[in-house]
Amino acid sequence: MESSLHRQLKAWYAGPGDQLEARVGPYRVDVLSGDRVVEIQQAGLGALKAKVRSLLKTHAVTVVKPISRLKQIVTCTASGRILRRRRSPKRGSILELFHDLVHFIEVFPHPRLVLEVAFVDIEEWRQPTRRRWPRPYRVTDRRLHEVHARCTLKRPADLLQLLPRQLPPTFDTKLLAQHLDIPRWHAQQIAYCLRHAQAVHTIGRTRRGNHYAVRT
Repeated sequence: MESSLHRQLKAWYAGPGDQLEARVGPYRVDVLSGDRVVEIQQAGLGALKAKVRSLLKTHAVTVVKPISRLKQIVTCTASGRILRRRRSPKRGSILELFHDLVHFIEVFPHPRLVLEVAFVDIEEWRQPTRRRWPRPYRVTDRRLHEVHARCTLKRPADLLQLLPRQLPPTFDTKLLAQHLDIPRWHAQQIAYCLRHAQAVHTIGRTRRGNHYAVRT
């Protein structure tokens, strides 16, 4: 079932005269604006890979990936009566994009592809369940509260702009993890994406792993 957030973002991105839920070849797309397709993807980007590859043969494509800046959690009964509200302590980060991008990097970059990150505040509606694993609730809906900012990615160098601090001239994933204050596995995802997008290149290898440098 389509979430309210997905429906609201489609309306937010659609302009006058644009078509919602339009047919393009064998696919149904979220927004068709002239010769450009807009796809909103809350789930993993990897699920869109084959669809986007096919659409790029005939259309320009913008893939919108929402990242929650703030999340209000609303717990309710099955009938919709609100039991409580609270703000989630978790705050979204632009670096979350790389969790998904590792499964989409075979498509990005492309001359007709735009990847756009939308920073949003949302409400997440939950109903308690009897089970305790993997979580004692189910998410019934997500709703858009506000769109704060958008970050547009078109070229390999744009990925470097996602990093909050300037990279050293050369680095490995251990140094990258320390530099960004993130786990090393996350730094490995980032390095993988940067290398496959040709934003950086491998200059050597030691026992600690590959060493990289930014392409100039």
